[in-house]
Amino acid sequence: VHRLDRETSGCLLVAKRRAVLRDLHAQLREREMAKRYLALVAGRWPFGAKTIDLPLKTNLKQGGERVVRVHSEGQHAVTTFKPIEQFGKIATLLDVDLGTGRTHQIRVHAAHAGYPVAGDEKFGDGDKDGKLKEYGLTRMFLHAASLTFRRGEEPFTVTAPLPPELQAVVDELRR
Repeated sequence: VHRLDRETSGCLLVAKRRAVLRDLHAQLREREMAKRYLALVAGRWPFGAKTIDLPLKTNLKQGGERVVRVHSEGQHAVTTFKPIEQFGKIATLLDVDLGTGRTHQIRVHAAHAGYPVAGDEKFGDGDKDGKLKEYGLTRMFLHAASLTFRRGEEPFTVTAPLPPELQAVVDELRR
């Protein structure tokens, strides 16, 4: 029904029937599906709850790799970041709500704000990530925590806990 970036863990919705797929795609298109993520960023997020409403433009590089940037000619993209937990000046765990679903949207908006997703090799900051490796970070810290959509007329929510390797990073930061 939708995609996750290669290193993103969490909820992935798959439809077994074409009619269900069409209905779920319509919910995505009409922004009736709520998608919540957890992301860890290096440093102390200074903005409190912050909505970033900046257009994103996707270009293809040689080799077919997608490069996404904030660009005035891009597609409308809205991401809301809310701090859940701060770990001193080392890192901040964020709740992320997607208002739209563009390619690499969370990663690009976070990097544009100056706080890229921890462990993000494409849009991240290797120096800051090096410090987080001391806490066990071995991959990008982006997790699709929940999806809420309509099943018939009733709302239905699917959740996924942090995988053990990401939970271990949070536990170590709490120490």
